[in-house]
Amino acid sequence: MDQEQNDSDKLLVEMKRWFFEVNQNVVFKIVVGKRFVECNKGDEGRDSDDDWRSALRAFSKLMGKFVVSDAFPFLRWLDFGGDEKEMKKTAKELDNIIGGWLHEHKQKRASGVAIILAASDTTSVTLTWTLSLLLNNRHVLKKAQQELDTLVGRERQVMESDMKDLVYLQAIIKESFRLYPAAPLSMPHESIEDCSVGGYHIPAGTRLIVNVSKIHRDSRVWLNPSEFIPERFLTTHKDVDFKGQNFELLPFGSGRRICPGISFALQVLNLTLATLLHSFEIETHSGNQLI
Repeated sequence: MDQEQNDSDKLLVEMKRWFFEVNQNVVFKIVVGKRFVECNKGDEGRDSDDDWRSALRAFSKLMGKFVVSDAFPFLRWLDFGGDEKEMKKTAKELDNIIGGWLHEHKQKRASGVAIILAASDTTSVTLTWTLSLLLNNRHVLKKAQQELDTLVGRERQVMESDMKDLVYLQAIIKESFRLYPAAPLSMPHESIEDCSVGGYHIPAGTRLIVNVSKIHRDSRVWLNPSEFIPERFLTTHKDVDFKGQNFELLPFGSGRRICPGISFALQVLNLTLATLLHSFEIETHSGNQLI
């Protein structure tokens, strides 16, 4: 009877979907002035936010999909698998939805769409990976919650001003970015002149892609590179940050082309994860490993 009562107090939650909607509400509120669930409210011929959900999910899926014509441009006209057709359809859906906002934000359309699309999947995926790592390493989860209980207490909610003191939480996020960067391969960069990198001759006009995931798991830099050890950022790598100055950790890139949303992403990540860990006891449904 006691076991049945305890089980009835638990709720099974799909965390990736929840992280997605939390992140979307923040992004849409900043860019559009409305929460994600309010964007289509009152529009004739639309079912609430279903259009946005389906369009953004299609976009995220296509972004991570291998397309034959990317590797062999001369095969583009064949459109294997109908990927190009699907891309055009998704782009048209996004344009049609955004077109309804033009009377409010005509001048902000280009920048607004760029921010929404860039932030739609990356932050929620990072939060999902971080939570999965914590659930697979319960001692780290408990240590993070102890830090929150000690520095924030149980009498109030976590605030943004607390983030600077939550050093272990920040180490967890750094370690999560190291193991599972939102973009395992960097955005393509093109050399504007001939140069030499690591003994390789790079002709002008060459497109270069950095293997971020490989750098983050380089055994010459990281001890036990495949293991989740946040403490490394409090000891051996305590001075390593991901703001582009330390080339062993580049989840946001580096230099003039560093991700412009880095500050926003870190604010959302830190506050969302801190609030979740501070407010709830979290466990898997079956008790099995997630990764």
